[in-house]
Amino acid sequence: MAGKPDKAAKQEAKRAKRAASKARRKQIFEAFKMQRREDKALIPWMVGVFLLSVVVVFGIGLIFNLHWILLPIGIAIGVLAAISIFGRRVQRSVYTKADGQPGAAGWALDNMRGQWRVTAGIAGTTHLDAVHRVIGRPGIILVAEGAPHRVKSLLAQEKKRTARVAGSTPIYDVVVGNEDGMVPLKQLQRHIMKLPRNISAKDMESLEARLAALGSRAAAMPKGPMPAGAKMRSVQRTVRRR
Repeated sequence: MAGKPDKAAKQEAKRAKRAASKARRKQIFEAFKMQRREDKALIPWMVGVFLLSVVVVFGIGLIFNLHWILLPIGIAIGVLAAISIFGRRVQRSVYTKADGQPGAAGWALDNMRGQWRVTAGIAGTTHLDAVHRVIGRPGIILVAEGAPHRVKSLLAQEKKRTARVAGSTPIYDVVVGNEDGMVPLKQLQRHIMKLPRNISAKDMESLEARLAALGSRAAAMPKGPMPAGAKMRSVQRTVRRR
């Protein structure tokens, strides 16, 4: 009798896995259709990279008289290269649309890979300027987004407040934007990941606990980039009520 529930559970797990896989494929296909409508160069790039990969591998095969053996490998490499191009162009399109919108930097930080402790909106204004805090191996990174003349003073205040409990831990500050001295949104993740490693993973734990005691001085921020059509006044009224 014990074997029947196990078998049923395994079948249910397989069905759930197939359903999840089907949902992912559908999501990718929808993303492809949307990107294709907006990016006319997508198909030529994907086809070009695929053909180039196949030709290069096939050419290497001709040199060593292994062309028919290497052809399937060339096709596989071409498919992977085309998928990589698709992913990069979708990512670039997403960042282009999000650039300059309130909450975009917080969204980019939340999507970072690796052991990063992100606390969005630790300080902010009713104009939706914000400072976010990231704890990682480099130490503490404070990331500001919003109007430059407001966020620089906001960032300086938060850096001073953070330094009281940070001890000897390095504190980096970043202002997201496209002006001199700022880091563009699309380069934010790469900029942070290139910072030197100064503390251990164990230090991150104790540091996070100490910084949590500081609390937040910001109104609620939007979860991700605010839609382009949203009205700033309506959002500000919502923030004040919270």
